[in-house]
Amino acid sequence: MQNERPVYLDIHKIRLPIPGIVSIFHRFSGVVLFICIPLLLWLFSGTLSHESAFNTYHALMQHPLVRCILFVLLLAYVYHSLAGVRFLLLDIHKGTELNTARTSAKAVVVCAIVLTVIIYGACWLL
Repeated sequence: MQNERPVYLDIHKIRLPIPGIVSIFHRFSGVVLFICIPLLLWLFSGTLSHESAFNTYHALMQHPLVRCILFVLLLAYVYHSLAGVRFLLLDIHKGTELNTARTSAKAVVVCAIVLTVIIYGACWLL
């Protein structure tokens, strides 16, 4: 006899493969960008209106918490872009083999971190 009871899934014990984790974080980074990009655009548009608004914005950018938030937003943007390219390639059936998918998922994570550090560092040096 087959047992028709639902299966209990312990979420804490389920271990996703790296491509699954990349997919979940791609969605999460998209949500973060969707929520935060309009706020950043509003802040940038305010800096164009008056010199005092620009000076206030510039002073705000010097705060360590704001810099940390900007780093996370830049990481989300770079990660989302790289993962999006990976998913576009998967949509045209490039890199769908198991080893290739795992390698490309790891490459997305590593490249996103490296590019974010380079871009962030270059922005603050200017």
